[in-house]
Amino acid sequence: MTSHSTITRGSGNHNGTDNGGSGSGSSGGRRGQRGRLRRTLLAGLVAAAVVVPVSAAASPQVPAPAPAVLDVSAGPQERYAANLANLTESARTAEEAGRSGRAAKLREMAAAGVAGAAGAQFLSFDGRGRGRAVEVFGDLSAADRIAVLIPGSDTTLDTYQRFRDGAISLQRRLGEQHPHSAVVAWLGYDTPGTVSTTVLTADRADRAAAELGPFLDRLRRLAPAGARISLLCHSYGSVVCARTATGPGVTDMALFGSPGTGADSAAALPTQARVWAGRGSEDWIGGVPHVRLGGVGFGTDPVDPAFGARVFAAGTAGHSDYLKPGTASLDSLARIVLGATEVPHA
Repeated sequence: MTSHSTITRGSGNHNGTDNGGSGSGSSGGRRGQRGRLRRTLLAGLVAAAVVVPVSAAASPQVPAPAPAVLDVSAGPQERYAANLANLTESARTAEEAGRSGRAAKLREMAAAGVAGAAGAQFLSFDGRGRGRAVEVFGDLSAADRIAVLIPGSDTTLDTYQRFRDGAISLQRRLGEQHPHSAVVAWLGYDTPGTVSTTVLTADRADRAAAELGPFLDRLRRLAPAGARISLLCHSYGSVVCARTATGPGVTDMALFGSPGTGADSAAALPTQARVWAGRGSEDWIGGVPHVRLGGVGFGTDPVDPAFGARVFAAGTAGHSDYLKPGTASLDSLARIVLGATEVPHA
């Protein structure tokens, strides 16, 4: 069985009843049962491979003020100030509600993200429930190379620091070679829980794509004219990116640690960007069955030649290691953001 097989539900009408008949009717019933059993087993394999390796507790439904409302014409600095004030108020509200853990994490988020920034730079922030946040690292108004990071499952305000660490690492790596660069950490959707059925379907990704597309249009208006925007999509985030219609400002889309996208090929994605894919040799997601059964699973492996993406070297990266300093995967992703025509192959 090849890793890029796509298995679809048959069109026959199987009612699941065994009448004990003989001949072709009996054999047809047995074939139907075997088919259903096969589909059930494959769905179980997908679920087990995705769910078992990691687990996380559900985020508490933490109270917080409504997000800041800004005019569409508001610039980055005005947005940063308003959202930082909202974040600070959210920390106070969480503390008063007895959510001291969340309050501490929010206060940590309010600290400056990178050296040289006057404070944390949030284009948007919502502290309610699991939370959402869109943070900028670098000078967006001067950046002609912009990376937008799309996270995978279990990324919430309670686990935000690990997402932020990756963004900071990438920004520092880009700055070594190209000072006019910025990284946007886009936690703009309700990520699925790793231990949940939602991580096995594209429902959350479809809703996220409806948010990400308009955000990218707004980002183009905030950035300098002609800036190159790259989407870097991790794990379930690659499912989000694969469903997002991108305009000409998005030049590259990199899928890494991906379980699949739900598409059979890179050419089927709603983008004109160059599509890249990479997976580290120590990433457990390489063991996920690349099948699609009805609405479960994500089909073709993006690093399979059959998918048609440009495969980049990711070294020995584990599932959460792609943006760690000094890794081959970080170097490859930085090259993609900077517009390199050649990136080391896997």
